[in-house]
Amino acid sequence: MTKRIAITIDSLAGGGAEKVMLTLAVALIKLGHEPHLLVLKNHCDHQIPQGLPVHFCFDESDKHLDSFWRLSRSVKQLNDFIVELEQKVGKFDLFLSNLDKTNLLMSRTQVSPLYFVVHNSIEEELVRQRKLGPFAYLDMLRAKRALNGKHLITVSNGIASEITKVGRINPASIHTIYNPFDLEHITQQAAGASADIPHEDYMIHVGRFAKQKRHDVLFKALQQMKQHLPLVLLCNNKKKALKAARKYGVENRVIIPGFQTNPFPWIKQAKLLVLSSDYEGLPTVLIESLAVGTPVVSTDCHHGPNEILLGNLAKYLVPRRDPAALADKLDIALEDYPDCQQAEILALVDAKKVAERYISLISN
Repeated sequence: MTKRIAITIDSLAGGGAEKVMLTLAVALIKLGHEPHLLVLKNHCDHQIPQGLPVHFCFDESDKHLDSFWRLSRSVKQLNDFIVELEQKVGKFDLFLSNLDKTNLLMSRTQVSPLYFVVHNSIEEELVRQRKLGPFAYLDMLRAKRALNGKHLITVSNGIASEITKVGRINPASIHTIYNPFDLEHITQQAAGASADIPHEDYMIHVGRFAKQKRHDVLFKALQQMKQHLPLVLLCNNKKKALKAARKYGVENRVIIPGFQTNPFPWIKQAKLLVLSSDYEGLPTVLIESLAVGTPVVSTDCHHGPNEILLGNLAKYLVPRRDPAALADKLDIALEDYPDCQQAEILALVDAKKVAERYISLISN
């Protein structure tokens, strides 16, 4: 029986959570269901899959949707928008909320059944936000506390364990559902080509330029490596990335083509992919890299990498914030790496299986 699912999210900017939800939506369509994207603001870097309805909930002129003075009005607008939309397309059988701003608003609506997808370590995000000042910290804390008493979906077991252990949030329930991956589609996309891809051997890092991703650790490791392969950075802020590379004296070692709608040919043709983050949820790019047969070296950060690099791949995990260890492991991986296309995680993240798990929430 066809189910109608509303996937709500801040925007369709080029981030991991947005990509995950687009993949889930496509998998739901293939199963015969009817997903709809409910997007707060019209900011779109991703290509919208054919047949996926997208609804923008607020006008471009609407600002500060989650501010203290605006929040009640924003919630009413969102509630009214959903009611009007359901009158047009029919009642939704399931609501999935993503990212802090959307979560704060959706937590105050009356929709049901409603699940909140937690894509990242809550505690690590709060630690980072505290460094930006008390107002930024309290703003994020308010969004995280909105999850109290709600039904949560975590994208890794590590995030679920953290929430339970810390006790900052007491959810009504927690389910862990790994992010969905259309492995066949990834393989097909990886077969594509781009004239900009370097002809010589290179390493690659894929991720937005943000403190969480620790480009400083990455660049320090690049300094200390014995091998001198160039590093391709697929990120959203070329100017800042280049400035940081210059600071660590590796600007001549980095290639920064910017955000790519299809990063898979870049990943497939790389000698290896590196992740240097302080924290993650379930780092999508590690799984994508393994799926196209490109070796991976990653910091053993909270959370996700140690649920992805299992068995004989676990030795390519390194302590976070340790450039020397990262450099050493990158050198080793370039010389010797097992067949990563047989990675255990790939059997657990098939998009169809993941979509079926989301649908099973409706009957719970």
